[in-house]
Amino acid sequence: MAKEKANSGPLARRPDNSAFKQQRLPAWSPMLTANTVLPFFYCMAVLCMLLGVWLLVTVQNTQELKVSEPEFSQIYLTDALCASALMISILFLSQGNVFFYYGLRNFHQNLRRYMDSRDDAQMVGRKKNLKSPSTYCEPFEKDENGLPIAPCGAVANSIFNDSFTLVYHGSKGSTIHVPLYRSGLTWYTDKNIKYRNPKVDNLTLAQVFEGTAKPLYWHKPVYELDPHNPDNNGFINEDLIVWMREAAFPNFKKLYGILNRVSEPFTEGLPVGNYSIEISYNFPVQYFRGRKEVVLTTVTWFGGQNHFLPIAYLVTGGLILLLAVILTVIWWKFGKDGKNMKE
Repeated sequence: MAKEKANSGPLARRPDNSAFKQQRLPAWSPMLTANTVLPFFYCMAVLCMLLGVWLLVTVQNTQELKVSEPEFSQIYLTDALCASALMISILFLSQGNVFFYYGLRNFHQNLRRYMDSRDDAQMVGRKKNLKSPSTYCEPFEKDENGLPIAPCGAVANSIFNDSFTLVYHGSKGSTIHVPLYRSGLTWYTDKNIKYRNPKVDNLTLAQVFEGTAKPLYWHKPVYELDPHNPDNNGFINEDLIVWMREAAFPNFKKLYGILNRVSEPFTEGLPVGNYSIEISYNFPVQYFRGRKEVVLTTVTWFGGQNHFLPIAYLVTGGLILLLAVILTVIWWKFGKDGKNMKE
């Protein structure tokens, strides 16, 4: 009872008289002087510039060949398909893995309404959403006959569907189709978690998608995207998954294939010589005044050829160095001996 009376009254909520609760703990209050700050600035400048030079040298070691052809960029096709070949020359040995990308310019995948026009529940394999897509997919939710579209939405409807074949022209007049891996292009989480086909026992994939329609601008249904690999059809088709991961900028490239290095003369990479890229045109670009391009590139531990980070380090290091020099001059002129600083 005496304890209860001691803790009652207007001072009942007062904190204990301890060093922690009364904020009397010892603290370190550094005195920032020129002798401590200026060396830190110079060290940071040197560190940033060294990292920038290292990353720049690493990026320069990547080999990249970019082909952008205005003629094939402006072709518009509806039902008829068209194909042509672009001749390119590789003057260096692309050692190691070579990655084949297709690129688009002035295609804004980052528009909010475009990005929202999809049904993630449908893409994860929920049978309910297969027959009743989300209203976010409108107007690409149902076809003109009222059948639900699978996959629905503007993102899937606008999939890039040009096809490419890389052909090597040997010195003796022989031609060899460059083998490309068309699988293993996606993130593990995308292929195994985010995108799944609906599972119905003892039914083929075509039977699972029965009662649905293909997207309006597609030439074939989702369960026939890859006739050569039955395990690469439906919502787990890797070209579809790569396209469904929207790009952040209007100019982007997406992975199409990886060099298969199991046979000669491609065991070391792409040999020096003449090549042709056979292109089957399906994707129109004149509506959004876009351009197409093809990119062949190698990679390092840093990734592909991207100069942004090394340039950012170099610019940051240069600015820190400039600031350090300015502070050094001010300190030397006004603060070194305390002159001109007296009140």
